[in-house]
Amino acid sequence: MVANTSWYLHNFRLGLIKALLARQYVVSTLAPEDEFSDKLRETGCLHFHLTMDNKGLNPVGDLMMKKKLSEIYREINPDLILHYTIKPVIYGSTAAAKLNIPFINNITGLGTAFIKRNWVTWLVKWLYRLSQKNANQVFFQNTDDKELFKREKLIPENVPQDVIPGTGINTDHFNVRPYPESNPVTFLLIARLLWDKGVGEFVEAARQIKLEFGDVRFQLLGFLDVINRTAISRQQMHIWTGQGVIEYLGDTDDVREQIASSSCVVLPSYREGLPRTLLEAASMARPVIAADVTGCREVVEHGVNGYLCKAKDVNDLAQKMRDMIKLPSYDRREMGLRGREKVEQNFDEKIVMGRIVNQIENVLNAA
Repeated sequence: MVANTSWYLHNFRLGLIKALLARQYVVSTLAPEDEFSDKLRETGCLHFHLTMDNKGLNPVGDLMMKKKLSEIYREINPDLILHYTIKPVIYGSTAAAKLNIPFINNITGLGTAFIKRNWVTWLVKWLYRLSQKNANQVFFQNTDDKELFKREKLIPENVPQDVIPGTGINTDHFNVRPYPESNPVTFLLIARLLWDKGVGEFVEAARQIKLEFGDVRFQLLGFLDVINRTAISRQQMHIWTGQGVIEYLGDTDDVREQIASSSCVVLPSYREGLPRTLLEAASMARPVIAADVTGCREVVEHGVNGYLCKAKDVNDLAQKMRDMIKLPSYDRREMGLRGREKVEQNFDEKIVMGRIVNQIENVLNAA
C-alpha cells in the first residue's frame, strides 16, 4: 500500500490494513517516514520509507521517487500493489507496469490542479492518461470524478472501474453522542488547514455571524504548516485568533470529542474526493454544512442532514450558518440523526470493506 504520508495510511486505510492482515496477507506500506510510521509497524505492517516531495511538480524529484519505487517493488516483489494519493497513483503505476506487477489505483481526490486550471492541469491529465492504461482496477470515491476521467479520456474504457466510498466509517467508533443543546451554537471545521478547504470563507463568514449573533463559536481543528502550495501560515492563524474571530484547537489523532462538543460541522472546500470529516460528523449525528462540490454532495443532502452552500461564496456560507442557528435545537438534532442513518446505509465500514476485499481478491485470482 503506497501513499504520500504514513499519516494518511494510518488514519484513512487502517481498517483495510487490519482486514487484510486478519486474512493472513502480508502487508507492506510505503510512505515518507513520520510519527505514524511506527504505528503502522505496530499494526503488523512492513514499512518502507519513501522520499517524496508533496509540495508540487519537481521533475527531478518525481523521477527519483519513481526510481525508488521501482527498487522497493523489486525488493518486495508483491502479488498486488494498492496506490493512494496523486503521485503514487501516477508514478507508482508506471513503475509497477514496467515490472508486470498487478496494481489497483484509488483516486482519492484530484487536488489543486483540478481547482486552479492551468498548464499544471494539462500536465497532470497527460500523466494520468499515461499511467492508468495498465491498471487492473481503478476505484473512485465519487461519481463526479469517475465521469470526469471518462469525459477527459484519462483512463481507457477497458480498465475496470468502480465507485467505492473510501474504506467506509467505523460507526461503532464514531458513535452517536448526545446533542449539546445547552451549549452556544458551535461551528467546527476539521481539515488540513489549506485555503482550498474554504478556511478563508469560514473565517469571513464567522465575522458576519458574530456581528449578528453574540453567543456563537467558530472553531478550527487541523494541521498547520502543511507542506502544500495553498497552506495557511501560522502567522495568519495568530491574526485570526488574536482578532477573536475563531478558536484554533490545534490538531489531534482523535476528533470525536471535538465533534461531540460541536453543534454543526462545516466544510466549505473547493473540491473533495470523499470528505471523511463529514462522514465522521454525520456518523456521530451532527448536522453538516458543506460546499456544493464534488465529494461533498455524496455525503450531504440539502435540507435533510445539512445544508449545501455555493463554493467560494462567503455570503451564501454565512446564510446557511444563519439558517442552522435559527433552527430549534431539536431540529438540528433530528437533522444529525438523519445523517447517521445515511452513513449506516451507505458508508458503514462493514459494507464497504467487504466490497473492497472482494475486488482485491478478484484481481489476485485473475493475475
